[in-house]
Amino acid sequence: MNFISRRRAIKTIAAGGGILLLSPRTIFSTPRASKDKLGVALVGLGYYSTDLLAPALQQTRHCYLAGIVTGTPAKAQAWQKKYNIPDKNIYNYQNFDSIANNPDIDVVYVVLPPSMHKEYVIKAANAGKEVWCEKPMALTEAECTAMIDACRTNKKSLAIGYRLQHEPNTQEWRALVQGQHLGKVKKVNCAAGYRENRTDHWKQKKEMGGGVLYDMGVYAIQGARLGTGMEPTSILSAETSTTRPEIYKNGLDETTIAMLEFPGGVTADIKTSFGEYMNFITISCDKGDIKMQPYSEYNGQNGTSPLGIIHHPYEVPFQQAKQMDDDALSIIEKRPMLAPGEEGRRDIRLVEAIYKTASSKQPVKL
Repeated sequence: MNFISRRRAIKTIAAGGGILLLSPRTIFSTPRASKDKLGVALVGLGYYSTDLLAPALQQTRHCYLAGIVTGTPAKAQAWQKKYNIPDKNIYNYQNFDSIANNPDIDVVYVVLPPSMHKEYVIKAANAGKEVWCEKPMALTEAECTAMIDACRTNKKSLAIGYRLQHEPNTQEWRALVQGQHLGKVKKVNCAAGYRENRTDHWKQKKEMGGGVLYDMGVYAIQGARLGTGMEPTSILSAETSTTRPEIYKNGLDETTIAMLEFPGGVTADIKTSFGEYMNFITISCDKGDIKMQPYSEYNGQNGTSPLGIIHHPYEVPFQQAKQMDDDALSIIEKRPMLAPGEEGRRDIRLVEAIYKTASSKQPVKL
């Protein structure tokens, strides 16, 4: 199948599956509102903001880097110089609330350790700003609900930074699942992990949202949920472990495995680790397997199914640019977010249930 005919086939499958794949309209459509480019303020200037979000905001068509929030004056100075950010658009955590008075800032993107997400999502919503929040959404389902409620009360949108839900390879295999083009799903196996060699990062601090399940584990949970196209009914089994107890202390998980049960007896095995590299999803269907490896990397995915190769090539930071443009366009056109707060809450609910199963050694019904 040549490139053009394959793309037409993909779009046909997507329409049947109810998922919009990457298309010229998705990226280049003309907004129906007078403001066609939204100003984004990044809250937290760590690796993800510095190396991925800020470069992506140089490529986006419907939003741009308008401001920053940081507690480090040296970072503020460096970012101001590099991106020509006006003085009035640079904030710290003490004067953050005054962002309410700045019309340059339309969206606040919270890119902080998970333990700080609830506080700054609520602050941003109370300041009258649209809100984007990195995953994991928060530490508990209750915190997620508080964040959703704050945005709803202030009549502001909330999107969670699930970049994969915006990228075309994921959208293609999801279309196959949702359209049952290979029959019904029977089983899913998904793994996401890497060797994390830092020892004093928030990922190694329980009170800040550390532990692998909150971080890489969310990718595996998303794989189970999106790969089956259903929500789980129970956690059948789960186990946490570490090979480096001097780093992952007091029961903090370096590696977690779990089995999730879905309606109809469908199961998903997931594994996630800060101790070893793993990155794949296998979705076993009546008429064959969908296999993606890698499944969640920044620079693209590769996969196969009985219907052909799944591979849309692109370069970093395409995923982040696509995610932010999609979310900005949803705000401009007053459409629902692709990955709203409720989506983040579903995953945190499962994180809590998996930990409960691992601790009790008993299945947990959902």
